Amino acid sequence: MSAVSCLLSEDQFLCSICLDVFTDPVTTPCGHNFCKNCITEHWNSNVQYLCPICKEVFYTRPKLKVNTFISEMVSQFRQEAQQKASSSSSEQQAAKPGEVPCDICTGTKLKALKSCLVCLTSYCETHLEPHLTISRLKRHQLMDPVENLEDRMCMKHDKPLELFCKTDQTCVCMLCSVLDHKTHEFVPLKEEYEGKKAELGKTEAEVQQMIQKRRLKIQEIKHSVDLSKEDADREKAEGVQVFIVLKESVERSLNEVIETIEEKQRTTEKQAEDFIKELEQEISDLMKRSSEAEKLSRSEDHLHLLQNFSSLKAAPPTKDWTEVSVRPSYEGTVVRAVTQLEETLSKEMKKLFEALLKRVQQYAVDVTLDPDTAHPWLILSDDEKQVNHGDVKKNLPNNPERFSHCVCVLGKQSFSSGRFYFEVQVKGKTDWDLGVARESINRKGKITPRPQDGYWTIWLRNGNEYRALAGPPVILSLKSQPQKVGVFVDYEEGLVSFYDVDAAALIYSFTGCSFTEKLYPYFSPFLNKSGKNSTPLIICPVNQTE
Repeated sequence: MSAVSCLLSEDQFLCSICLDVFTDPVTTPCGHNFCKNCITEHWNSNVQYLCPICKEVFYTRPKLKVNTFISEMVSQFRQEAQQKASSSSSEQQAAKPGEVPCDICTGTKLKALKSCLVCLTSYCETHLEPHLTISRLKRHQLMDPVENLEDRMCMKHDKPLELFCKTDQTCVCMLCSVLDHKTHEFVPLKEEYEGKKAELGKTEAEVQQMIQKRRLKIQEIKHSVDLSKEDADREKAEGVQVFIVLKESVERSLNEVIETIEEKQRTTEKQAEDFIKELEQEISDLMKRSSEAEKLSRSEDHLHLLQNFSSLKAAPPTKDWTEVSVRPSYEGTVVRAVTQLEETLSKEMKKLFEALLKRVQQYAVDVTLDPDTAHPWLILSDDEKQVNHGDVKKNLPNNPERFSHCVCVLGKQSFSSGRFYFEVQVKGKTDWDLGVARESINRKGKITPRPQDGYWTIWLRNGNEYRALAGPPVILSLKSQPQKVGVFVDYEEGLVSFYDVDAAALIYSFTGCSFTEKLYPYFSPFLNKSGKNSTPLIICPVNQTE
């Protein structure tokens, strides 16, 4: 019997009236089983005696006797269920801090396995058993254990919150839907839950995408730091090399200056020594002559004076010492040394600019001219790489992008981050403007090309007047006239630099700029000037120096 009962489930021992395990099971004449008390009360409250299951009518009240076989089966089942529950309870763990405890357990509260939204009670595995086996309890809604189940009851009507009011975006009970929210739109909590869950899934996907983007940005920043370190190491190495050369040159020049001055001083001292010896010798001779003349002048011997007078009458030293000087000239010694230092510094500067130009050329981009921005007097080549001022104003639509007063044109390409570089041939021109401009610049009427108005440019006027248009214009003194101008922009650094490509020299740099929108290459071939300035500006391919 024990083996058989192990194959039976609790559903087979449930009374169809009370839906619980049989108590004193009895059998009706039609063969169906009920609790003795349940079937007795059922027949006491009805006029007819009929089976609640098959509806068979008994004209006389049947005599009910306990079904001993089923009674024994139920008793065995209860015993085994109790043993199983006891074993299961011993295996379960007590609820830890932060875990939901079972509301039914007395003494040690076991960890809840589920919470019932109908009973508003949390159950451990043992006390959850009826909700898994009894038919009417199976219809209850179970969920993962949660605390404060009373919060799931309507505070006003003390009914379960079963609906979601889409109008007020709040959970309500059935009474709320017909009283306080009767004109509102409702959906079951599950339906709203599914919708919100789908939104959360979408939100989660978006959050994960944002996280991924930020992780990529972290990698990008780390990579930038690595590149920055490489740049810093390279700059330090180049700086150390240059300053070592300069230091050695300064020390060498200083030693040469000191040696030159000291050599002159030694020569001067030797010359002075020779002069002094010669003068002292002449003084000695003169003093001897003076002594002899004085002695002879005191002689009373007429013959002796006359015989020796002729020898004393001989000419004395006649060297003219008036113009003799021993003061050397040191003027120009230091100047010549500094001049040599300037030449050395100039050579080192040229090497640095050549290396710098080579680096910025690595950021070369392909730039073409945008016809939609070109002033009607301008002529663009078919490949949109050249522009010059024409003699005839073209009939073009006055679209918002087009310059209406100044003979300018922008590049098609825009840049809002990173670094970029392009080169423009200006050979043969007497006037031109080059640089970059932000997207929101004024293109109608007279414009002032300066940083305050969104322009970072340099220009040439009258063949030899170069200026950087930096608010108040800066006059540029160039050693040679550029034939090809390179334009470099570092967006994040706020830097716009112009280079004489052939001379590998820096023309001018705008620093500390604040860029917040797109930048476009900016070109102006200026006026034709009766053919004197008809040569076009030409965007050239960048040939990186080796």
